[in-house]
Amino acid sequence: MSGKIIGHFLIHIIYFKIMKTSSFLRKWNNIIHRDIGYFFFGVTLIYGISGIALNHKVLDNWNAEYIVKYDKFTTNLDLSEETITEDDVLQLLKVFKEEENYKKYYYPEDNRLKIFINSGTLQINTLTGEGEIETLKKRPVFNQVNFLHYNPNKWWTYFSDAYAGALMLLAITGLFVIRGKNGIKWRGIIVATLGLIIPILFLIILR
Repeated sequence: MSGKIIGHFLIHIIYFKIMKTSSFLRKWNNIIHRDIGYFFFGVTLIYGISGIALNHKVLDNWNAEYIVKYDKFTTNLDLSEETITEDDVLQLLKVFKEEENYKKYYYPEDNRLKIFINSGTLQINTLTGEGEIETLKKRPVFNQVNFLHYNPNKWWTYFSDAYAGALMLLAITGLFVIRGKNGIKWRGIIVATLGLIIPILFLIILR
């Protein structure tokens, strides 16, 4: 009888230790998951927004970083290659209030003048005086987040590497946040498996 009592006692001790260890691990799992999510909240938004922008840049030929504007115009200035001066170019640019943004000009072909400014270009048919100005304006938010997405320097690269590692840790710890039938033992494993199947199917179809 005493042996059975000791055996039951040892089983209870082991069970208590396992449950205590399990509670300890789950507690720290949730803490890590929570604090990583808080810390990388901002950079998650940055990569999420820039990722959507870059996806549509590929799909729709959409300029994710700049708003491009085209305006047609006609000028009476003599801008022929034989007589043009820099003052003539600046006089044209004054019409668009771009004289302070002037960079340079050249003739890519006969009777076609191309003027470069900080915010874009102007092209003019010097025979007809007809032209078009193309101006670029930074797209708010998208320009800034795309800049960071492209890894502007090594320190950002190190930080984004840490973020990539944190995402993997978030994925792993996220599996064990919820207990019971909605956790990894039942619903969680089904949903996680479905999420894995989707990229695998795309690889099978597209490769």
